[in-house]
Amino acid sequence: MEFKELLVDKLKDQVPGFECTEEEFRGELSLTFDKRDIVKVCEILKNDPELSFDLCEDVTAIDWAKRTLRYTVVYHIFSLKNKFRVRLKCNIDEEDCAIDTVSSVWKSADWAERETYDMYGIQFNNHPDLRRMYMPEDFEYYPLRKDFPLMGIPGSLPLPKK
Repeated sequence: MEFKELLVDKLKDQVPGFECTEEEFRGELSLTFDKRDIVKVCEILKNDPELSFDLCEDVTAIDWAKRTLRYTVVYHIFSLKNKFRVRLKCNIDEEDCAIDTVSSVWKSADWAERETYDMYGIQFNNHPDLRRMYMPEDFEYYPLRKDFPLMGIPGSLPLPKK
């Protein structure tokens, strides 16, 4: 059995009602599934001795602007033991712009989730320290959203004096 098949089979066996869409590009696997399963999927991928995904490389998002499920949160995780990378994708509705944090599974997800929150406004439920990283706490906009003007919003952020 190929490693990709083993990975998907283990998730289907251990997560009740788990359904995912699989995509492969240049030997790398992407799995798209429901956001309610994110923590359970990540725990299995990290803790299963055969899979051993011990590194969360990045967490980011995509703003599709016109889709019904406007955002996709993307997790890049890597198994050092198997030398295999997988992308986990969860689509999120603009009305319920939140997903559970995986910082309890991988500590390295903490800052990447904060950055995603700061730039896209996606809430990470149960995150230990969800606050802005780049923008001031009282800044009401999210710069990487498609509806944010390229030149910014005049007067929305005080600039330093010369």
